[in-house]
Amino acid sequence: MPRFNRESNNAILLAGILALVVGVGVARFVFTSLLPAMLEDSISIAFAGVLASINYLGYLSGSIFSIFIKDIHTKVKYFRIGLLLCVISSFVLGITENSILWIFARLFAGFGAAMALVVGSAVVMLKLQSTNKTKAMGIHFSGLGFSIVITDLVMRAVFYYGGDWKDAWLILAIIGAFLSCYPAYILRFDKQPTDEVVKHNFDKSLFSPMVIMLILAYFTEGVGMVVQATFLPDIVNSLDGLDGYGGYVWLAVGIAGIPSCIIWMRLAHRFGSINIMIVAMLLQIVGILIPTFSSNIVMNLISGLLFGATFIGLVALFMNFGGQLSKKNPVFIMGAITSAYGIGQIIAPLYCVALIKQFNTYNQALYLTAIIVACGVLMLTYAKVNFKDAKQNMQ
Repeated sequence: MPRFNRESNNAILLAGILALVVGVGVARFVFTSLLPAMLEDSISIAFAGVLASINYLGYLSGSIFSIFIKDIHTKVKYFRIGLLLCVISSFVLGITENSILWIFARLFAGFGAAMALVVGSAVVMLKLQSTNKTKAMGIHFSGLGFSIVITDLVMRAVFYYGGDWKDAWLILAIIGAFLSCYPAYILRFDKQPTDEVVKHNFDKSLFSPMVIMLILAYFTEGVGMVVQATFLPDIVNSLDGLDGYGGYVWLAVGIAGIPSCIIWMRLAHRFGSINIMIVAMLLQIVGILIPTFSSNIVMNLISGLLFGATFIGLVALFMNFGGQLSKKNPVFIMGAITSAYGIGQIIAPLYCVALIKQFNTYNQALYLTAIIVACGVLMLTYAKVNFKDAKQNMQ
């Protein structure tokens, strides 16, 4: 059957999407969906911020680790280990409220997510038989949007039928285990004799000025992404007259994210990756600032749509651009830029919690986040003007 043909582009892309649903949805983003319920029942906002930073610390460590994975079969092995960690860590959150176990669970979930996203995306890119990988990878990264929508709908179904957030974690872990089987089967390479295995050594020459600027800009995007990715439902619920609407705004994030990668990648193919990154980050700044000046539900739904459409698209744009800059070893620069992204994700929840406790509102955290993302826009603009690589339209 074509769906079980490991060399079929459709099978490869489906496997990549399902891996993102498990690695990014179950292991990372559903935490945002479940956060309001957990805040009411079990944890404080301060501990939520700690858990978010711990998760991103695991993600950072996985991203750095991925840079040093040399051969393709080892990449596949750690990709599968990552999916397993995502499932087990989610299961742990459903069976215990022990703070120490939660910290370790979120740490390993972050590491697993990096294996699923960074290493998994590199495996997909290497396996695809396509003359236009930019567009094909746009389809793959649409899995980020699906990861939010699917896990959020599962959570809603659990609550609808009388379950609580613990039940949701357990059911999501079971679904994650089931969904992991297909990518674990499809995303592999035929065994080669040991002396023929392709190895990718650490190559410092790839760190050109363009790559360094890309790394710094992706750091600012890590900050911009994580504030809303962690707190958006609670941000909306805290606005006058919008208590209870946060979950709908988060669902809008996922819905907007599904087609966004395909659209942004097509635009990048036509107008150049750097140009489109700049446009997406400017729109993201608008989305970040909307809750600071409006408690209108329509405006805040637009904020969610802008966030989903931009942060998911920007992951695809940066990862694809970095992967193509590194030629035959896409995991190398993908891992490097994702490490910077991870550092931004660790820092942001901590300063957010501090500012929320100081001012009893999210506004100051959102202002600072918008300023940091604006710095990323300036960096990409500088790169566009000064670096040859940025002027090329990566196909």
